[in-house]
Amino acid sequence: MPALAPLPASRYPASMDRSDLEAEWLDLTRRRLPAAARERGWPIHLDHCFMRVLLDHAYQDEWTGHVEGRPAYKHVPEERLARAVEAGRAALSGEADLAAMNRRSLDWRGKAGPGRAR
Repeated sequence: MPALAPLPASRYPASMDRSDLEAEWLDLTRRRLPAAARERGWPIHLDHCFMRVLLDHAYQDEWTGHVEGRPAYKHVPEERLARAVEAGRAALSGEADLAAMNRRSLDWRGKAGPGRAR
């Protein structure tokens, strides 16, 4: 599978604090992305699936091998959380292909996913 395009440099101002970033993360993964999934026919629609895909994308690997505490968004380094949020924003704007991001996430986990042969 081809590599995903890298995310652009952070769009977050230096004045944005961690609590703002976490609030946007929760809004994206619990409200905005699931609502868009229904409209766009994305292969995932549950909040925890968006969390998996975006965090995996931020690490370019299965995030669980890099983050010890739970919930993950509270323990992920700020730069990785910012990358995950940016990936979610890119999916919403059409700049990133969420279905491709999901396939890549499943590949990192050794899973075939819905409708895919193992």
